[in-house]
Amino acid sequence: MMEFIEETLLLLPFLFATFLVLEAVEAHTNGALEKFLERSRSVGPFAGAVAGAIPQCGVSAAAASFYAGGVVSVGTLIAVFLSTSDELIPVLISARMPVLLMTKIVLLKVVAAIAVGFTVDGLLSFFRHRRRSVTVEELCEHSHCHCHSHGGILVPALIHTAEIFLFIVLVSGAIELCMHYFGEDSLKTLRLTTPFFGEVAAGAVGMIPNCAVSVAGAELYMKGAMSPGALMASSFAGSGLGLLVLFRTNRNIKENLAILLAVYILGVFLGWLAGFMVGPAPAGA
Repeated sequence: MMEFIEETLLLLPFLFATFLVLEAVEAHTNGALEKFLERSRSVGPFAGAVAGAIPQCGVSAAAASFYAGGVVSVGTLIAVFLSTSDELIPVLISARMPVLLMTKIVLLKVVAAIAVGFTVDGLLSFFRHRRRSVTVEELCEHSHCHCHSHGGILVPALIHTAEIFLFIVLVSGAIELCMHYFGEDSLKTLRLTTPFFGEVAAGAVGMIPNCAVSVAGAELYMKGAMSPGALMASSFAGSGLGLLVLFRTNRNIKENLAILLAVYILGVFLGWLAGFMVGPAPAGA
């Protein structure tokens, strides 16, 4: 439980910085944001995939908030989600797994995330699908916080940070309790070594917004109770707290569900594919 508290507290600076940027963008761009997005679209998924590879839940949470505020594209958001690995790499490092294995996992996730991100943005551009930008004021209306009555950008950023942080603590705390009482033992019953079914089940488990899932997955993989494909499916589909924040900040539920479904399907497929390249954990791990 103490680890959960520490990890959740580490989110605070990410959330505050995110909302501070969103408030500044709303207050000072005066329409320049759209031009900036058009210029940065060519590198968005690349930057998102690389940032997502950082083993920290706050990156995906920040990306979700930026997407809700219209700062990043859907391809960039999905790239962040797919490359996010939460505690997987730190756990493998602590277990002294081969550097080559960990490098392979990270590179596979980043390369796949970049390819998917650019493909998604390219397809949406080809079909001329443009998402209506959501302003910070609309986010405030959705939250009923009336924070802009205070003036400036600092107080609104603090209010939004507190609101999202409380939401994360409540939901993720409930999940943490479930993982504590059922945890790894319940995951063993999912036949995570069975071809294809293992990837399907692991992808669904990976979407649970809690770092404990990636920890349990890494430990099962090292014990031989989870196949390489299942491990990668869980990691690809696992976006940390990103989806949780997305559903709280973005009011378009259909859009959120489409992103969730896309991340899950892509996670299962990419995990199954990457499993052949990762291979089983070294003997004696």
